[in-house]
Amino acid sequence: MQFQSLLFAAVLAAFGGAASAAPLAYAPNEKSATVSVIDTDTDRRLGDIAVGQRPRGIAAGDGRLYLTDAKTGSLLIVDTLAGKQVGSVRVGDSPEGVSLSADGKLLAVAVEDDNSIVLLVAPEGKEVARIKVQGKNPEHAVFSPDGRWLYVSAEEAEQVDIIDVAARRQVASVPVGKRPRGIGFLPDGSRAYVASETTGKVFVIDVAQRKVIAEIPAGQYPAGIAVRPDGKRVFVSNGRDPSVMAIDVASNQVVATVEVGKRPWNMAITPDGRKLYVANGRSGTVSVIDTESNRKLADIAVGELPWGVAIR
Repeated sequence: MQFQSLLFAAVLAAFGGAASAAPLAYAPNEKSATVSVIDTDTDRRLGDIAVGQRPRGIAAGDGRLYLTDAKTGSLLIVDTLAGKQVGSVRVGDSPEGVSLSADGKLLAVAVEDDNSIVLLVAPEGKEVARIKVQGKNPEHAVFSPDGRWLYVSAEEAEQVDIIDVAARRQVASVPVGKRPRGIGFLPDGSRAYVASETTGKVFVIDVAQRKVIAEIPAGQYPAGIAVRPDGKRVFVSNGRDPSVMAIDVASNQVVATVEVGKRPWNMAITPDGRKLYVANGRSGTVSVIDTESNRKLADIAVGELPWGVAIR
């Protein structure tokens, strides 16, 4: 599907300051080489933006999307107002997750083949540091809310590596289960939640103490983590169930399980915390979950092999 006038108008409305406009959700599709754009008010797919050759990781900033392209080893930059790719920066072979600091100034890209995290300045994507980590094949590098730390998960690891952003180096590791995947922080930065795919658990890390304080049983192959903005719920996707579980932060207990599409992967929550969007890789859909009632609202058809979701 080409980028059409309907989508262009919707994007302009969303970023043009319209008070009633809901944010847009963006889902990169690896096999389709597109980003599907979803209106979070109506839960309709508005259209697709052609990007790179194999887009995977995604982060959303003001008027920009940042995506990793596994085929070209690049960070792709998309202008959401124009609805097109406007830049490409080489970062290294097989990049995966990308995240944006809360102040919008720094990007972090996990590069699998050289076991490093690349820091770049947003929005232009100029590289400022390349930091080696202990875990092999890093997948996610996630900024803490205050921007001081990067927590890094890797496919061939049993720990989360911690990078001091200012010092530009790894300073610690926290043991977790095998094959850590998604990472999410509470809004106050006091805890981090890590999905361990092979172990089938979510590990809760005390950020100040740098140690695990709880292990929460999840489903089969937990992968994605998303945290509600009020800090009361953490969500984990289970790749083989397929389902999403809601975890109560106060009790560290699973309080609901919601069935979604096949191979649910990475997720994102709307800024008001009311809706969770889940990329279902093998179904070619994005599931929408009401985070208060913990029920599925919709399955939205997107492209082939959606990797995740970003909302701005």
